[in-house]
Amino acid sequence: MRPEPEGGRVREERVRDETTLRSDAQRNRERILDVALAELTRAADAPLSAIAKKAGVGQGTFYRNFPNREALVLEVYRYEMQQVADTAAQLLQTRAPDRALREWMDRLAQYAMAKAGLADALRNATSTYGSLAQLGHDPVTRAVTLLLHANEEAGTIRPGLTSDDFLLAIAGLWHLDPRSDWQPPATRLLDLVMDGLRAGAPGAGGSATVGPEAAVGPEAADGPEAADGPPADRPGAGRT
Repeated sequence: MRPEPEGGRVREERVRDETTLRSDAQRNRERILDVALAELTRAADAPLSAIAKKAGVGQGTFYRNFPNREALVLEVYRYEMQQVADTAAQLLQTRAPDRALREWMDRLAQYAMAKAGLADALRNATSTYGSLAQLGHDPVTRAVTLLLHANEEAGTIRPGLTSDDFLLAIAGLWHLDPRSDWQPPATRLLDLVMDGLRAGAPGAGGSATVGPEAAVGPEAADGPEAADGPPADRPGAGRT
């Protein structure tokens, strides 16, 4: 067997080192985002130095990823909204379409209430607050469209509904006070919306009845809780 050229080994080691560095960089970035979400939700003016310290990264690493507060806050918001949207496909893999839709609605409400404090950080840090709706709206709209399409194909909701119809129907969520006992009214609202979606459905009945185990609340989700439209844009968001 011919010995491997020295240059080949060097290239392999370089590729391996670069892959390790990319993995480490990705982990650092995700750790910063996780810590930033918790800290900014708790206090909109949380110091960036404190976020970097809690994330276990140096100032240089932190600022290479996020050169300023606005960049960090916008990425936290985008990252969280994408997580919310991704749960739609995950639920459809393991549940009937109408059950997936109803559970996603619960996660939406839970996320919106839990992350209301992030609205203050967005307002304080960004000069592009007016464009935030689009930043969070696009992935959520795609998730709603996916869920509605799956349910329409299954015959569990009335045909012809759009994501705009759905978001308008649940708009009452954004008027709930996250400091209050918001779970019961949220559950009643979402049950009413689900009943309305089912009205005129070609299929018979549905499986998305809500019992105590499915009610909106801290125990409603076992993954990233979802929020519909950007929680920053609803009336009263950011109240503590």
